[in-house]
Amino acid sequence: MKTAFELAGFFAAHAIWCVSDGETLIPIFGYTTEAGGRQMERHVGDELRDIVERGRARLDENAVDANDGVFLYDGRITVGGEKLDAILVEIRAYFSPRSKATLAVPYTPKGDRSARFLVHRPKLVQWEACEDFDTKVVLEAFFRGVDAHEQGSAVWNAALDQSK
Repeated sequence: MKTAFELAGFFAAHAIWCVSDGETLIPIFGYTTEAGGRQMERHVGDELRDIVERGRARLDENAVDANDGVFLYDGRITVGGEKLDAILVEIRAYFSPRSKATLAVPYTPKGDRSARFLVHRPKLVQWEACEDFDTKVVLEAFFRGVDAHEQGSAVWNAALDQSK
């Protein structure tokens, strides 16, 4: 699960970089190849709900025979009674097919309750059939992945607001 969370961090940093200028994230399916390389597919369409359903199905079916997979899309979560925009990151380690994890990376768009773009603390919102995995270890791997994306980590660190 550690490598899946590292992949998730890399693509989460990419997603934060994408939304930092006010754009809506085009949903991303990311995965690792047998050789360890990262691949990314953008998912487009008319209705976000349909795109998310198709992306989740692609993540679950693993038709690309990946080692790990992630699906990221723009959504909203509630933190302390406040609705926040968030990058939702669904994570799969295919060696453990029943295991499902989801992280939300809340952010505040520039001009929306803030004079600047802000990135808040990630929240673990799903941890299903993951009892064999250590959350501390996988979250450390997630942040290693964030750091591996040069542009995304620079934006993330400059916009970090841990108040939420």
